[in-house]
Amino acid sequence: MNVHDSERLAGLLEDAGYVRASDDATPDVVVFNTCAVRENADNRLYGNLGHLRPVKAGHPGMQIAVGGCLAQKDRSEIVKRAPWVDVVFGTHNIGSLPALLDRSRHNDEAEVEILEALDVFPSTLPARRDSAHSGWVSISVGCNNTCTFCIVPSLRGKERDRRPGEVLAEVEALVAEGVLEVTLLGQNVNSYGVEFGDRLAFGKLLRACGGIEGLERVRFTSPHPRDFTDDVIAAMAATDNVCHQLHMPLQSGSDRVLKAMRRSYRSERYLGILDRVRAAMPDAAITTDIIVGFPGETEEDFAATLDVVRRARFSSAFTFQYSPRPGTPAAELDEQVPKAVVQERYDRLIAVQEEMSWAANKELLGRTVEVLVAQSEGRKDGATRRLTGRARDGRLVHFAPVGPEIVGEVRPGDVVTTRVDYAAPHHLVADGAVLSHRRTRAGDNWEAGVRPQTRGVSLGLPSFGVPADQAPAGDGCRAG
Repeated sequence: MNVHDSERLAGLLEDAGYVRASDDATPDVVVFNTCAVRENADNRLYGNLGHLRPVKAGHPGMQIAVGGCLAQKDRSEIVKRAPWVDVVFGTHNIGSLPALLDRSRHNDEAEVEILEALDVFPSTLPARRDSAHSGWVSISVGCNNTCTFCIVPSLRGKERDRRPGEVLAEVEALVAEGVLEVTLLGQNVNSYGVEFGDRLAFGKLLRACGGIEGLERVRFTSPHPRDFTDDVIAAMAATDNVCHQLHMPLQSGSDRVLKAMRRSYRSERYLGILDRVRAAMPDAAITTDIIVGFPGETEEDFAATLDVVRRARFSSAFTFQYSPRPGTPAAELDEQVPKAVVQERYDRLIAVQEEMSWAANKELLGRTVEVLVAQSEGRKDGATRRLTGRARDGRLVHFAPVGPEIVGEVRPGDVVTTRVDYAAPHHLVADGAVLSHRRTRAGDNWEAGVRPQTRGVSLGLPSFGVPADQAPAGDGCRAG
């Protein structure tokens, strides 16, 4: 979500006449789009601001802006701690950035503008997309949940849903620009529709995406287990371009800790959802989020988390050590777990999950995978002469761009099929000949240095396009 907000900020600035600074130039404007989910975000922001102070002193007229969740949280405190900052804006008014820069420059003083509610929906703003082949599409902003560890609702506000027609119009605009893959974004995507009274809206939206010609892959993040319903599973299984990939945050495997977190599900319900997903889509890759060291977590609670991790067979997991966030109920609890204990448990969780990830990846040895080539996701690709991309299930694949089926040079945005011959916990390797190579418009755009620049979409359309009962059926995530 932060990456997509940054695309909106870049689009706004380009619309206002700014151009991206070259890598070797000192920029006239630097914008920090911040996160506040973890404590180290604060430290990184103020550290980076400190490094920029002498740069700004040596570059008259340079402006520094700070936006996003930390700006919403710290407000004018940012200017007090770093008085060389020119603009502070919050999560609800990212569209104000160009005007705030102008005002600060004109008045020669810092401008701080923090709204308490959403000014305009971010999707109504222009965007300068980073990728020629993949695009983010927000379906909602904000969150109605009250998880005791999470600061997001207080910074992003209550959930606001976009109308389905607006979402589909933005997806179609991206596809018209050559994009092959979209990821639907929301703090809780499967509560989508609450605002306009349709609890089955998310499944309908997935099916409607299946009717968009040229859209090859649809992903989404993140659902909440509380709201996850079987109609979404059915839509994923029946819609050809919806990928068999699910990111389902667990947070803890202990029912006692889940209750303390105000996560309104328990471990058996969670595992039951995964069972139903795999019954409908046996090839589904399921990933998760897990927090270690939540206040009051005992060794027994942690053992329950390890048990669920083993039973869930996640293909990968984003694992976090609990970080107290001021203003959240969990930060006020007395039973904070000692850092050394948290670290030891965290290391054990990583070891178990790596074992599970490696076992899952080994099951793919010898299989053919379709890879959407990325610009650069492999740190060693230069040395190994490999390229990197994502399989349909989201797994990272490093492959050798050689073979009789290569049609010209393989470019980011192109699509190849190849055979997996090595598996590691976090990636797959295919060093044999590429089995097929399809050049795409996205690859043409990458080669020409063209990136999608979408105008804001706000059409107020209530319809979903293709009705659910007319959506094309299928058995996987293949383009029609």
